[in-house]
Amino acid sequence: MTKPAAKTLRISNPKEFGRVAVLMGGLSFERDISLMTGKAVQAGLERGGVDAHAIDVGHDIVRRVGEGRFDRAWIALHGLGGEDGMIQGVLEYLGIAYTGSGVLGSALSMDKLCSKQLFSATGLGTPPYQRIRGEEDFSNAVTVLGLPLITKPASSGSSLGLTKVETAGQLPAAYAMASGFDNRVLAESWITGPEYSASILDGVVLPLIRIETPNTFYDYEAKYFTDATRYHCPSGLKPDDEQRFSAAALRAFEVVGAEGWGRVDFIVADDGEPLMLEVNTIPGMTDHSLVPMAAREIGIDFDELVWRILETSFERKRNSLQQESTETGRNAL
Repeated sequence: MTKPAAKTLRISNPKEFGRVAVLMGGLSFERDISLMTGKAVQAGLERGGVDAHAIDVGHDIVRRVGEGRFDRAWIALHGLGGEDGMIQGVLEYLGIAYTGSGVLGSALSMDKLCSKQLFSATGLGTPPYQRIRGEEDFSNAVTVLGLPLITKPASSGSSLGLTKVETAGQLPAAYAMASGFDNRVLAESWITGPEYSASILDGVVLPLIRIETPNTFYDYEAKYFTDATRYHCPSGLKPDDEQRFSAAALRAFEVVGAEGWGRVDFIVADDGEPLMLEVNTIPGMTDHSLVPMAAREIGIDFDELVWRILETSFERKRNSLQQESTETGRNAL
C-alpha cells in the first residue's frame, strides 16, 4: 500500500502553521494518557520546525488560548472535555482552527449509544446492545443479549469502565463500575472473534491492525502499558477482506460525522462480517498506539504523521470561512 493522497492542503513550510497550541491533559479520567500523547505530539512538531506550545487544559483554557494568540490547535485531549465536542466548541467560538473532527462529529463519536444507533440505522453491523438504567433492566438485558455480555459507559474512552459479565450475579458490580464513569451505561453482547483497528488519515484507511491480547479484552492496561499485547500489521487478512473491512470502517467514520483523522475499532463475527465497536476521533499517540503503527507500515513516520494531522486544521478553517461568508451574504439580503 502506498502513502494516501492528501485531500487537505499540503504544507511545506512550518511557518505556515503559525503559532500552534498542543492541547493536552485536561480534566477527564484519561488525563495521564493525554499528557503522554500531547508531549509526544509536541516533540514531533518541534522536530519539524513547528512553533508548538504545550497547553495543559484546565478551567482557564479560554483565557490561556486567547492570550496565547494561537493560529491553530493540535487537540491531544482524550475523553470528556476533549473528544466530546466541548473543546472544539470553544475553539470555534474563539475562531481558532483545530485538528480532526468538529463539534458534532466529536460528540456523536464519543457517545457509544448514539454511534451504535447510527451504525444500525445505516446498515452497518454492530454487536447487539441495550441501555441499562439500573437494576430494573438487568434481567431483560440478560434475556435479550445472553451471557456473557459486556458493560461499558456510554461516553468514555481507553476501555475505562468495561466489565465482562459471565453470570447475572455480576451485573450489579459491573453496572456500578461503568456508571462511575458515565450515568448512561450500555450492555452489549459478548462477541468472540478477531479484533481489528482501522486508522484513518485524510479520508484514507491505513493498513488494518489485528490485535491479540492475553487479557480478557483489549482493556486500558493492554492498550497502553503491557508488552504482552501483539499487533499484526499487515493484518494477515486476504486482500478482498481487508478492502471490504476498510470500506466498512471508513463508512462508520463518516456516518458519525468524524473528519480528518481517527480510528475505528471493530470485531469480526463468526459469519465473517465486521461489527463496529466505536469510532475514536482523537486516538492515543503513545509508543503503544495504533495510528502511528499503521502509518509506519506505509512509510509515514511519527513526525510526518503529526504534521499531516496538523494539516487537517487548514481544511476546517477553510470550511469555517466559507460558512461565515455564506452567512454574511445571507444577512446582507
